[in-house]
Amino acid sequence: MTKKKAILTITEDLNGLFMGESESTTQLVNKVSRSRERNTDRLTDHITIEKALATISRQMEISGNRPRTISDYNVYVKHFAETVKKKYLEELNADHVYQWLASMDVSKQTKLTRLKCLKAFLSRCFDNSWIEHKFWRPINIKVDNIVKEGAAERDVKVLLSVLNLNDYVQLRDATAALLMFKTGLRINTIVYLENRHIDLENNLLKIDGNIVKNHDQLLLPIDDTLNRLLSVLIKQNDAIRKEYGHKNSYVFITKQGSIIATSQTHNNIQKRLNKYAKEYGLKNINPHALRRGFAKNLLEKGANIAEISKALGHSNLAVTSQYLHLDKEEIAENLRKFL
Repeated sequence: MTKKKAILTITEDLNGLFMGESESTTQLVNKVSRSRERNTDRLTDHITIEKALATISRQMEISGNRPRTISDYNVYVKHFAETVKKKYLEELNADHVYQWLASMDVSKQTKLTRLKCLKAFLSRCFDNSWIEHKFWRPINIKVDNIVKEGAAERDVKVLLSVLNLNDYVQLRDATAALLMFKTGLRINTIVYLENRHIDLENNLLKIDGNIVKNHDQLLLPIDDTLNRLLSVLIKQNDAIRKEYGHKNSYVFITKQGSIIATSQTHNNIQKRLNKYAKEYGLKNINPHALRRGFAKNLLEKGANIAEISKALGHSNLAVTSQYLHLDKEEIAENLRKFL
């Protein structure tokens, strides 16, 4: 360690090596400043979109941006330049952005995504002093919010009625689906739920922040049906782990006793819920829809948004409001009760 530190330390005095003998430090700084100003002027006048894109791509790589993000910049900026037939940044104005958008035969949502990418690129050009005015700022595309529906209680009941609870995998899947619908837990929390998080005696989940997205502890009640399913599942899990020699204490495991998810995109329960939805013609039977269904049910039964937000583990009420997707008429009707 000492040798490495020593070899990286330069002992020679190199201060002033690049400073001319007849120039003072102040004179040199002023000279460099004037040179930079002239370079900036030249860049503003003549830098090409292609060169700017290459430089910004390199800056993004150094900053650790995702390769996919950098790739999107390159695809959309090149498409923009080809469409408006412009070579230099100084030639661009708002009309060119509108021209580019008008050339696309895609959905508003896709246009918005591409526009955001182009605006981000132009903003980086501005930050690099290559563009003087943010002409793109007022340009926007209005997109109607896509309403993501929650799971309906009827469909959840149908799912539970068709599953064979004598089969371990189907018992596990039924328990997981009902748990998400009755408590609003995220699938990623379900994956790491352990026996110690479940208080069957008091019908309560005591979940520490380590497995919750916002890292806050959750205390959530469960009903007798969930209590019964969890009791049976936990007992069966112990037998499976003993058979296959696994030492974990997860509540939801594979039939060989290992963790149910090897990555965020590979989750046994999530895949099987999708399979059940197709097989039995059920709508919105997936982890996110079950969580939304939980939130909507709470609202319909009289819970306030603050309580729902806490139960969902949201960081603020604005997220919960978007989650519930209340329309103006529904809000007005709810407020009428308090007049």
